[in-house]
Amino acid sequence: MISTAIRVARVGSPAELAAAALMILGFPALMLAALVPSVPAFAAAAAVTYLADHYLHRKGSYLVNRLSKVRAGLSIRFLIRQLLLILLLARLGFADDLIYYGAIACFIAFYGLQAPHGALVTLIRNRRRMPVATRNIDLASRIRIPDAPPRRLLHRSAEKMLHLDLAAVAGILVSAALESGVAGFIGIGVTVGLGCLYVVALVPYVRGRKVPPNAETVLAAVDDWLREYRPETVLYFSGSKDSAYQVNMWLETMEQLDSKPLIILRERVILNNLAPTTVPVICVPGGVHLMNLDLTNVRVALYAANVGKNIHLLRVPTMKHVFIGHGDSDKLASVNPYSKVYDEVWTAGRAGRDRYAIADVGVRDDDIVEVGRPQLAPIQGWSGVPEGRIPTVLYAPTWEGWDGNPGNTSIVLAGENIVKKLVKADPPVRVLYKPHPFTGTVSKEAGAAHRRIVALVERAATERATDSRFQADGAAQTAAKAELARIEARLAELSGKSKGKGGKGNGGDEAEATRDGLVDIARHEEVARLRAEWNAAYWRSFGGHEHRVITGAEPRLYDCFNVSDAMVSDISSVVSDFIASGKPYAVTDSAELGVEEFKRQNTAVRAATILSNGAAELGELLDAVRDPAGDPLAEDRGDLKRYLLGPDEPTSIEQFNTAVANLATKADRRNVGQESRAAAGAAEAELAAVPAPRVAAAEDDVTA
Repeated sequence: MISTAIRVARVGSPAELAAAALMILGFPALMLAALVPSVPAFAAAAAVTYLADHYLHRKGSYLVNRLSKVRAGLSIRFLIRQLLLILLLARLGFADDLIYYGAIACFIAFYGLQAPHGALVTLIRNRRRMPVATRNIDLASRIRIPDAPPRRLLHRSAEKMLHLDLAAVAGILVSAALESGVAGFIGIGVTVGLGCLYVVALVPYVRGRKVPPNAETVLAAVDDWLREYRPETVLYFSGSKDSAYQVNMWLETMEQLDSKPLIILRERVILNNLAPTTVPVICVPGGVHLMNLDLTNVRVALYAANVGKNIHLLRVPTMKHVFIGHGDSDKLASVNPYSKVYDEVWTAGRAGRDRYAIADVGVRDDDIVEVGRPQLAPIQGWSGVPEGRIPTVLYAPTWEGWDGNPGNTSIVLAGENIVKKLVKADPPVRVLYKPHPFTGTVSKEAGAAHRRIVALVERAATERATDSRFQADGAAQTAAKAELARIEARLAELSGKSKGKGGKGNGGDEAEATRDGLVDIARHEEVARLRAEWNAAYWRSFGGHEHRVITGAEPRLYDCFNVSDAMVSDISSVVSDFIASGKPYAVTDSAELGVEEFKRQNTAVRAATILSNGAAELGELLDAVRDPAGDPLAEDRGDLKRYLLGPDEPTSIEQFNTAVANLATKADRRNVGQESRAAAGAAEAELAAVPAPRVAAAEDDVTA
């Protein structure tokens, strides 16, 4: 029942649900206490509502956000509490006392301060919002960007301002209990005084040298940097916060380019979720600002997603435009007709070329280039399960998609069957469950199935922990957990999460991050080393037999590949990437097309064990894991790997750099041709402007 209530209320935990219930019930209790009247009961109910409200805001509860939609937002809740306090005073017979009128005047003045406070906070945030935010670009030497206001002034500012009424509320309640106005007037003075001080403290940050330069100055500085840096290859990306992984997967590739790289983002939320990189990054939310940037030196633009905002850069003719995507799969998204707007489409291997030919969506074969998948370099090969370790099977289903097609994901129809058979397998295997981050965002059924699968895995893990057959090295796990804590503390310190800039406790903002966003190469390398150490320690922190649910960015999907001996998944780029490991894998025919038709429609499953929704065929996959020599699909997987991902030599990054260089040459050739034609046209125009000789005048001269 509690889990159902949590799901309906869309809260994250039983504690959050309890806080929400207490806050909602607290206000009727306040009214009842005011009507009775009872000062102790009112004080207790007020304390509950204050604490519950604060807790829910600190947790960022969805429920609190939705209350504002039904006219029960934060300010209204505080106002109701204050009005009920006035009612309490009236019911106690204080209607003719000075404290009664003082309370009314206090709350009117207090709410009068909300307007300038809110206006100042909004003005400060707007003035410090940069037209272009950057990382790894030195703008500080070109323009002056002042420090951000102290975090304590702007962080959750509305909540802080409203909570200043605590002094007045407490003082008035004490006065009501003692029948003396002294405490009440002291509290009123404190509340109004602190409110005024808060407003005054904000004023310096809306003017003078505490405000960053205007948009024109910032854009000019960015253009100066662009002319100096002369970027040649741009990775362009736009999308929602949940799609940041699509650009993050290309960061290491951009760092390895032979040409000068630049990353252009269109949403601030993507910049905030961008993984660490040494590549210069420009975030340009405004389309007009983007179109006015000096990108004359760029010759190749790479696009990781088909989105509407791509048109803002596609309009630039001096560069060649390439769709590189964010994965290689047999999904319809991999042959989107939108792709024909690009000069070229780059695929991993021959399979991608064939997909476009079969789909016939207007992408010419001459415009397709096979470049491999540079991101797959970290994926390790496989020669069987190491001696003394039980096999690990990764279940990594994709999400439900936007169109409701039952073939998109196995999680709804087959997920529970797959996990049940894996956790009950004999000989035993370990299960790692890593769902797609979008799971449940569209389909309620998918979200419910995901939660049931999580419960299955966690219950099986609990049962295995008490099984005498599975012994864990407690000392090693304890040491690994201690190492994890040490690494995480150091990573937090390096990322600035443990304290603000300079240790002053400031949270910083977009302007300050732009000013101080130059990469520290030594720190970047240390972070990369620590993340590798974190990954190794993570897998050591629990037993090799322990079932696990893995969500979030860490550990990464490829890290899960490397510790697994087999995988069960759906039609997605996950399957194509896993094939690079050479390990056995299974794919679920959730739409029930039948094995032959399923393989005909989906190239990536031609070397897979095909599962029905009942998952009865899982035994074939487990047999291949336990006896690699007897695996009937091993040779097929090798052939399919070359077909999907291209040859191992030259390396994918070498192929990628060659493709960039070739396309840059085409862009230069086109630009030179345009310049030549423009020069020829100018010369013709100049000749046409020369006046014709005056023949009659010449004849008169001869006669004379």
